[in-house]
Amino acid sequence: MKTFQKLTLLGTSHIAQQSVDEVTKAITNLKPQIVALELDKTRFYALTSKEKRKVRLSDLPRVGMKGYLFALIGAYVQKKLGKIVKVEPGAEMLTAIKLAKENKIKIALVDQPIEITLKRFSKEFTWKERGRFIADLFKGLVFKKREIKKYHLENFDFTKVPEEKMIQVLIKQLKQRYPSIYKVLIQERNEVIAKNLAKLIEKHPQEKILAVIGAGHEVEILKLIQKKYFKRVLQKQQV
Repeated sequence: MKTFQKLTLLGTSHIAQQSVDEVTKAITNLKPQIVALELDKTRFYALTSKEKRKVRLSDLPRVGMKGYLFALIGAYVQKKLGKIVKVEPGAEMLTAIKLAKENKIKIALVDQPIEITLKRFSKEFTWKERGRFIADLFKGLVFKKREIKKYHLENFDFTKVPEEKMIQVLIKQLKQRYPSIYKVLIQERNEVIAKNLAKLIEKHPQEKILAVIGAGHEVEILKLIQKKYFKRVLQKQQV
């Protein structure tokens, strides 16, 4: 966990039991007045609705072909990994929502709308990166052990949140090999989430805020919030 003023950032893995436990512990111990979630309205509804919404062909015009396929593949992979570790994808978010409602804690959705993210993905994902993706997928299937060692994943435990050092290594590799994916899924969303959290801090300066976000966003979002906050303070001093 990382803190800034009355904001606490809790980095999670969406399929790790450890994250479910840490969310429960954080809400119980911190007793926040606001729980901010790395969700938008569409994903919030998909998580909480009894009728689990899947990616449909009708979504294609709004998100583009590449965004549509990426959403399908992402949902499939998360579901498969969730079955392996016996944790439903997004379980930590559902736990946060449940505890917030039980304790009458305000919920804030701070992520970019998923339709915008997928549409941006469709626009930015290049032919070169698509070729790399197919090649990486093939190598991963045929030379599985070699690829696992190459990316330092020998001891990767999906039941736990990766250590910060491992996260930074994986993000660096993503940025180098798939710059457009890094830009759309990490960088741009970091900006949106940091902006929304900074607004929450400004609007509710006396209230404790717990932000439940993916561990891959935690470090950069904290830096962005600090930068945005101190920039506004400086501007107010100059007025």
